[in-house]
Amino acid sequence: MTTDAVALSADLIRCPSVTPDEGGALVLLQSLLTGAGFSCTRVDRNGTPNLFARWGAKGAAKTFGFNGHTDVVPVGDARAWSHDPFGGEINSGVLWGRGAQDMKSGVAAFAAAAVDFVRATPPDGAVILAITGDEEGPGRDGTRALLDWMADQGEAMSVCLVGEPTCPEVMGQMMKIGRRGSMTFYIEAEGVQGHAAYPHRAKNPLHALVALLGQMVAEPLDPGTKHFQPTSVQITTIDCANPANNVIPARAKATVNIRFNDAHTGASLIAWAHELAQGITTQTGVDFTLNPDISGESFVTPPGPFVDLVADAVQAETGMAPELSTSGGTSDARFVKDHCPVVEFGLVGDRMHQVDERVPVDQIETLKRVYARALKAYFA
Repeated sequence: MTTDAVALSADLIRCPSVTPDEGGALVLLQSLLTGAGFSCTRVDRNGTPNLFARWGAKGAAKTFGFNGHTDVVPVGDARAWSHDPFGGEINSGVLWGRGAQDMKSGVAAFAAAAVDFVRATPPDGAVILAITGDEEGPGRDGTRALLDWMADQGEAMSVCLVGEPTCPEVMGQMMKIGRRGSMTFYIEAEGVQGHAAYPHRAKNPLHALVALLGQMVAEPLDPGTKHFQPTSVQITTIDCANPANNVIPARAKATVNIRFNDAHTGASLIAWAHELAQGITTQTGVDFTLNPDISGESFVTPPGPFVDLVADAVQAETGMAPELSTSGGTSDARFVKDHCPVVEFGLVGDRMHQVDERVPVDQIETLKRVYARALKAYFA
């Protein structure tokens, strides 16, 4: 008897686990995994639900890990959905609902593959599933909490496969071997308020802020690196909350988001921004406060045995040699990379976070086979 990954995906979608609510998703998975001989522990932290599951001996020399999340983003206007977002309905070979792509079906696929694998061919080693309810939220008490707990308990993965959606349009098209770094600058310029007709009596923070932003985006920071696209600097907000057209405001704010490659670090970009700001302050007398928030540094798992193992499994089951990519946003792989080598492969992600999120059920079945083949190859 095999585990039905499609049915499990539908059952998980029926759990209303909008971050940070658990919604019954981890309870469902814990029941399945415990029944298959996994040792399960809830690793909740600060109200965030997390599940650790291990089959096999603690500290095994070969330990294959999977990582994923059961939390989902809000549905938005439920009336705009053509199917119940938490109904887990299957219609004409398509599974509908929030989390169908991102990423309850991915979790179901690796859980089903792991359960069937250890039952049919118990490996000489261990299999770990680290599943969080905090990937779509702040990311402070999810996979980070699991990895902290694992370090305290002496638990370790030798390698890890994250089940995030990675394929732009076709199953097998792409896997992720790294991610760009991501950081946000919250910038405030403080000048001197005054009458617009007497600018010499004021210090216009907007002029200074615009000059700084102009310098930040004037030239590309780099041409890209071996595994990464060029760094992207994007201005996302500018505001001074000024209701009057004849008043120079005292303060102005802006937000800048940077997705950076391995030519930079968060620290080097902070130094770069402060140097630019100091130059504008010297010219204008307007002072800047730069508050950076680094959500993740860039990283890459270089092509090698583990990358090849996963890529071979993908090609064998999909007929496509996956592109080895570092594109896109961030994922919890940015935390796992400090623990062990990590790559990502999952479903097509063309409808994640959208109204009427859905996935063809044959993609879920293919994904389970990819994960099963990767497990078999790792323990061969």
